[in-house]
Amino acid sequence: MIKFLAQARKAVKWAALPVAALALSACEPIATSPSAAKGPKLGSGDRVKVALLVPKGTGQAGDEVIATALENAARMAIADLNGANIDLTVYGTAGSAAGATNAATAAVNEGADIILGPVYADAANAAGVVAAQKGVNVLAFSNNRTIAGNNVFVLGPLFETSAERLLKYAKSQGKQSVAGIYADNLAGQLAKHAVDNAASRAGITVTGSVVHPFSQQGIVDAMPSIKQAAQAADSVFLTSTTDGALPLLTQLLPEQGINSAEHQFISLTRLDIPPQTLELPGVQNAWFALPDPARTTLFNDRYKSAYGSPAHSIAGLAYDGIAAIGALVASGRQNALSAQSLTQSQGFEGVTGIFRLNPDGTNDRGLAVATIRDKQVVVIDAAPRSFSGAGF
Repeated sequence: MIKFLAQARKAVKWAALPVAALALSACEPIATSPSAAKGPKLGSGDRVKVALLVPKGTGQAGDEVIATALENAARMAIADLNGANIDLTVYGTAGSAAGATNAATAAVNEGADIILGPVYADAANAAGVVAAQKGVNVLAFSNNRTIAGNNVFVLGPLFETSAERLLKYAKSQGKQSVAGIYADNLAGQLAKHAVDNAASRAGITVTGSVVHPFSQQGIVDAMPSIKQAAQAADSVFLTSTTDGALPLLTQLLPEQGINSAEHQFISLTRLDIPPQTLELPGVQNAWFALPDPARTTLFNDRYKSAYGSPAHSIAGLAYDGIAAIGALVASGRQNALSAQSLTQSQGFEGVTGIFRLNPDGTNDRGLAVATIRDKQVVVIDAAPRSFSGAGF
């Protein structure tokens, strides 16, 4: 079960993000109020109504898998709670903003004290607008920081967390400069913002930022600029996924004389998802961030034992959300589900590592740094056990 992090616990080394990145979609947060919702006033022993919004009803098999996994993980968390009485109601959003509006409206009309979900950014934004009218906070599974704020808190892994973790580690290893490579889309824009800010905080110089069209020919045409920027740096930050430019870039860079022997490759996205990525020659010795592997394995084993199938990569977010709510409610405070309580600085211990919610609606997560050696994941800097020190 999740619990509050002890304020005085001694820190271990600082680490990096969880799960695979969720789909990003262009979305601007709609202003609802100058601050997050105050949340309901709870009495001692009150039954807390949690609305779980999942992408059920899209007609897409992948969304149904996600919806089932999130509900399973949430119910697993409820079974693990001590001292909190949670009443979970599941609502399908059909994966759309309109569906999320309808689901959130039903949830708050039926007395939801807090909303967990939905997954996609536009749906989470829409749910947040509805919930704000009733003073209800939303813990969304999205990883899109553009919708965070007001009464919406995102639980998904953020580019900023991974970038900062990786570049602080790079600095500790003597790296002084980095070149960034980005696709010409929303994900690329957010990635560039994250890497530039993280480099500045870590004291690392950005020698160049190359933006390429999101196409194979666009990558090929950008290679002269990518080579020039990389030659001036001791590290190269790759921000595309295996489904995007990563395989081609890791093939073309060595062909241009940019290899891991002279330039440290760093990936903003997980290099172990899907597992076939581990086979790529160009990712060997590259660094990336991931949730605490030991905790993740334990959760995945429990989930498979309970439900007979592997956990989806974002299932742990539902467990964390329910368990954090339970830990806050168990404190007995009337304002347990207020923004003030949700954003306690010591954070929580999740099933994939430590995490906390920030007043601006974003999150911090304790991640490990890993590399690929002989097609195997090797942790080279362990995930932290608290937010005190350790680079936070």
